[in-house]
Amino acid sequence: MTARAASRPVGTVTRGTTNPNRLRRMDRWIAAAHGAELRRAGDPVAIDLGYGAAPWTAVELLGRLRTVASRARVVGIEIEPARVAAARPYEREGLTFRHGGFEIPVPARPLLIRAANVLRQYDESEVAEVWRRLCGRLAPGGLLVEGTCDEIGRRHVWVALGAEGPRTVTFATRLGSLDRPSDLAERLPKALIHRNVPGEPVHAFLRDFDRAWAAAAPYASYGARQRWIRAVRDLTADWPVTDSAARWRQGEVTVAWGALAPKA
Repeated sequence: MTARAASRPVGTVTRGTTNPNRLRRMDRWIAAAHGAELRRAGDPVAIDLGYGAAPWTAVELLGRLRTVASRARVVGIEIEPARVAAARPYEREGLTFRHGGFEIPVPARPLLIRAANVLRQYDESEVAEVWRRLCGRLAPGGLLVEGTCDEIGRRHVWVALGAEGPRTVTFATRLGSLDRPSDLAERLPKALIHRNVPGEPVHAFLRDFDRAWAAAAPYASYGARQRWIRAVRDLTADWPVTDSAARWRQGEVTVAWGALAPKA
């Protein structure tokens, strides 16, 4: 293998579709869930992996992280060189862009890696190795957040992982656009999207969520938020929900990974 081949970024070029504010739900969750670790770190580096054809998500990530950690830095990483060149004019204090892939070509081990809408174009069989590689690049106490959302960020599902592997799955939605919770199935991350079939835990969870949503219909007169909170509260009787009503009010619910992990 030549030196040039050895240094080639790990991964493949994706479509690069992006929009402003597309990842706001994920960003706000990260700020709430990981803000304390970012504040404590001497050099809180965050990676926006695969930011796409435009740098909006990296710019927005920096702004949102700095609301909870004023010294946070963001490095946007893209495997397509032309996208890196197009993003460079947006660099400023705390924000840089680099050519690379899953190897995460930065000198400092990051405290956060966010990979949104990246693995959706990969095979399910490749997910575990990508997760392992990315988690291996994290600083102690670091977090990998990997998931998928729709084009304007109304519906989003992500997995949070630490050095030990996957921890939780978060479902987040704009409640006014929701017909039923299983609408979120179309945005399951690659590790779960093909597992939404009878006999798999994630299918059972979404089935139970739909039932709880239907039972909570009388609360709709108080608004979709109150209906969601009631449905999630009922879910906690049978599923290991790890967050509280403070997050449910945001149109979120987080469940322990072990309860939704694929059987295989």
